[in-house]
Amino acid sequence: MLNPFVLLFVVYAVQSTKLEEKQPNIIYILSDDLGHGDVGFTGGKIETPNLDKLAKEGILLKQHYVQPICSPTRSALMSGRYPIHTGFQHSVIHPGEPWGLHLDETIIPQILKEYNYSTHAVGKWHLGMHKWSYTPAKRGFDDFFGYYLGSQNYDSHMRGAGYDLRSDYWDENGKFVANVRYDLKGQYSTELYTQRMVDLISDKKAQENPFFIYMAYQNVHAPHMVPQRYIDQYSTHIKDKAERTFAAMVSAMDEGIGNITTALETAGLADNTIIVFSSDNGANVGCVGHVTASNYPYRGGKRSIYEGGIRSPSFIWGRGRLQPGSSNALIHVTDWLPTFWGLASLQGKLKPNHPISTKPLDGVNQWLAISENKDSERTEILLNIDPYPLPCGHRVPNYGIRWKGWKLILGSGGPPDGWYPAPNMTAQQETCHKPIEGYVELYNIELDPYEHRNVSDRYPHLVKKLTHKLLAYNETAVPPGNMKVDPAASPKHFNYTWMPWMGEEEEVGEDMRKNLWEIEKYSWVQSEVEELPDPCLQSFSNSVDML
Repeated sequence: MLNPFVLLFVVYAVQSTKLEEKQPNIIYILSDDLGHGDVGFTGGKIETPNLDKLAKEGILLKQHYVQPICSPTRSALMSGRYPIHTGFQHSVIHPGEPWGLHLDETIIPQILKEYNYSTHAVGKWHLGMHKWSYTPAKRGFDDFFGYYLGSQNYDSHMRGAGYDLRSDYWDENGKFVANVRYDLKGQYSTELYTQRMVDLISDKKAQENPFFIYMAYQNVHAPHMVPQRYIDQYSTHIKDKAERTFAAMVSAMDEGIGNITTALETAGLADNTIIVFSSDNGANVGCVGHVTASNYPYRGGKRSIYEGGIRSPSFIWGRGRLQPGSSNALIHVTDWLPTFWGLASLQGKLKPNHPISTKPLDGVNQWLAISENKDSERTEILLNIDPYPLPCGHRVPNYGIRWKGWKLILGSGGPPDGWYPAPNMTAQQETCHKPIEGYVELYNIELDPYEHRNVSDRYPHLVKKLTHKLLAYNETAVPPGNMKVDPAASPKHFNYTWMPWMGEEEEVGEDMRKNLWEIEKYSWVQSEVEELPDPCLQSFSNSVDML
C-alpha cells in the first residue's frame, strides 16, 4: 500500500508541474508602517486570522528586507533598483514637490503587459504626481483607484487643504480618463480599496489573460482612524484607547485581505494566483507621543536601518505552486521585479510582445530560492546610503550593508535605535546614545538578529571589507532627487484638490532643488576606519557573549 505522505507529494508534484506551465495571476499587497510585532504570523499580539492563514499555507520569508521609509521602498519595488540608483535614497516625496520615479525607469506593470497581463493599482502611489506622466495609469497600469500622495485622512481623503482620491483609467477608445472621486468622501479608505480589489477579481472570472494587481493599503499609517466596529473587537482586552485603535486598524486590513481571498475562491482563480505580502518599512516608533506599534524584538523602526526598520513581516502564497514552510533566503524588495518577470515569462520560455529594456537591475529572480529552497543568487543587500540628515531619523549620513550573516552601519543607524515592545508587554526600552558622527557598528545578524552586540572592534577586517563595498556602491549613486515645494502645486488652484500642475514639456529648474547639506562635509567615511569604543557595550555587559 502506498504511503499517504508519498501519495500527497506525488499529487502536489503533478499539480505544481501543470501550474508551472501556466502564467500565474500576481497580487502584491503592501501594508504601510506595519511592524514585525503587529501581526499574528510573526508572534504578535494583534489578531490577524486571514494573514495568519495565508502565511501558514504559504512560505514565510524570514529575511525579507525593504527600505527604512515609504517612497524609497515603493521605488525599489517598482524599478528593481536600489534607491541610490533612482534618486530616492533620502526621505520621501512631500506634497507639492515636483519630482518622482524617473520616466526612463521601466517598472513592473510595463514589463508584465508585454506578456499580456492586465495591470491594476489600488491604494497609495507616492512615486510622483507633478506631471500626469508620473501617475500610475500613465506608467503601465490599465487603471488606478487610490491617492497620489503619501498620506491622508482615511474618511475625508484630505491632505491639508486638498482632496486626493481618484479613479484613473483608459476607456474602450484608448482615451485616458482622470476622475476625482468626490462622491466617496466620508467612506473609510480601507473598505473602498478592498471593494475595488473584490470587483477587479470578480471581473476576471471569464478573462483568459492573467492579471497583476498592486494593492497598497493605507493602513496602518497615521492618522490612526478606523470605524468603531473594529475598535469594539478589542474593548475587553486592550484598555488603552490609542492602542485599541491601532489594533483595530490592523484588523480592518486583515478583514479586507480575507475578503480578497474569498473573492479569488469564488471566481475560481485562487489556484492560479500568487500573493506576496509585506510592509513598506518598520513600525513608526519614533517622533510619536504614544508608541502603539511594535517591531519587537527587533531594534529600531521606521527611518532607521536597524532590523526593526527594514526587516519586513512578509510571506508568499501560491497554492499548488508552493509547499507550506519558511525561507531563510536573503531577499530584498528589488527582487520582486525580476521574480515576477520570470513568472510571467514562464522562466524565459515565453517571449515578450516587444523587446524590454531596463536599466541595470539590483534585484535577482528569487523563484527557485523560494519555491525549491535552492541557494539564492543574493549574498548582500545595500541597506541604504543617505548623505543627509533625516527629520525624526539619523542626524548624520548613514551607510548600511548586509553581507551574508554580517551587517555594517557607518554613521548612524537611527534614531529610532531602541527596542520598542508591543503594547502591554513589559520588556524594557533601551536606547544607546552614540557619538553623532563617525560611528561604526558591526553585527552578526545570524547570531544576534536583535542587534544587541556591536562587534566592530573585534573584526576590523570585516569592517574594512564591508566599508570598501559601501564605497564602491557610493561611486554608482545618483544625486537625491528631492525638490523644494512648488507654490504652484497648491490645491487651492484646483478646487482644493491635489492635481498634477506642471506641463509635460515644463522643466524643473535647479532653483527648486532642496538646499541639502553638502555631501563633502561628511567625507569621514572615505578615511581609514578606526576602532571606536562602543557606548552600547556597557548596557549589555551582562549579555551572553554570542561570538
